[in-house]
Amino acid sequence: MKLQKGFTLIELMIVVVIVGILASVALPAYNDYVTRGKLTEATATLSNGRVKVEQFFQDNHTYTGITAAPPCPASTTYFTYDCGTPAPTDSTYKITATGKGNLSAFIYTIDQSNTKQTAGLASGWGSYPVSCWVTKKGGAC
Repeated sequence: MKLQKGFTLIELMIVVVIVGILASVALPAYNDYVTRGKLTEATATLSNGRVKVEQFFQDNHTYTGITAAPPCPASTTYFTYDCGTPAPTDSTYKITATGKGNLSAFIYTIDQSNTKQTAGLASGWGSYPVSCWVTKKGGAC
């Protein structure tokens, strides 16, 4: 009798089930990791935008006029930025970052007193508003 080599159907199905279980655990964790990487674009741009707005204030002694492109950050790959809502005054401003596409639920702000706030989050990422920038699932800042 000849000895046959190969795998049985049961063995192959067991491997497929194991790969499926591993993928169902790994894929959501990977997607959260990718989202966290994209959120750094907003926090870094807001921090940089605040520095530029403060430089504008040092030159002009007012925050009015920051809605123009140089002090107010321009849109980036994953976020749009708004410096005109509410309208800046002589002594106050707020920069808002709103996510695009699958990040549209994320909204971050910063103001003249360096108050960082999360005004919107995707479900499962925590509760808002909170006085920090939530960058990890579960509400961690």
